[in-house]
Amino acid sequence: MSGLRIEELPDRLVVTLDRPEKRNAIDADLIAELHAVCAELEANPRLLLLTGGAAGIFAGGADIGQLRERGRLDALAAINQAAFARIRALPMPTVAAVDGPALGGGAELAYACDLRVCTARAVFGQPEVRLGILAGAGATHRLPALIGEARAKELLFTGRRVDADEALRIGLVNRVVGEPAELLPTAHALLDEIAKGSALAVRLTKLAVDAPPAAHPQLDLLSQAVLFEDEEKHRRMTDFLERRRSR
Repeated sequence: MSGLRIEELPDRLVVTLDRPEKRNAIDADLIAELHAVCAELEANPRLLLLTGGAAGIFAGGADIGQLRERGRLDALAAINQAAFARIRALPMPTVAAVDGPALGGGAELAYACDLRVCTARAVFGQPEVRLGILAGAGATHRLPALIGEARAKELLFTGRRVDADEALRIGLVNRVVGEPAELLPTAHALLDEIAKGSALAVRLTKLAVDAPPAAHPQLDLLSQAVLFEDEEKHRRMTDFLERRRSR
């Protein structure tokens, strides 16, 4: 892959955007590579850590040179939207580690992940209306779900940027680290905590949380029924009871 660097670990993939000369702008080739990553994680479910490789940059948005030449049929093809929706629907949890700007499509890529960790110099923004378009790759529905409708509308209508402190305060990110060197260790530590749980329980929990309201409570009941019969559940509960007995 030319636009991504991929590190395979036993329980996760670390995917690094690697177009420093373009400030990690998201173009059609990068989208194709993200689809390939999704195909791998759908076939072999693992955790995902998504980050930007260049110091001080996550993703500067879509490649404006390409975007300017796209027409209505390109918009209807959902080029970015389909890839980001696929990331959102991955079986296991995903974490975006953001250092520096995450703007336009770059911000929407971060929103597509389940959790976000950023540095103090991170900034999020949706400048699309100032370029004559709308945020069409997920921000119009993911951002209100993350920070509330009124705040999301303000950011989408104005293109105002949000710094790391505000992002934490309004619930756009889960963690802020002071130094860039702390970013990946913090993101990995968050994934390590997730990995302590039963992989099947985590996977079904994500499925339940992301399901539409109409799927509840039936989905919860069916998922719990599957987990109640799982050998991992029996082993973990037996270990818990034996530890308590030993104390």
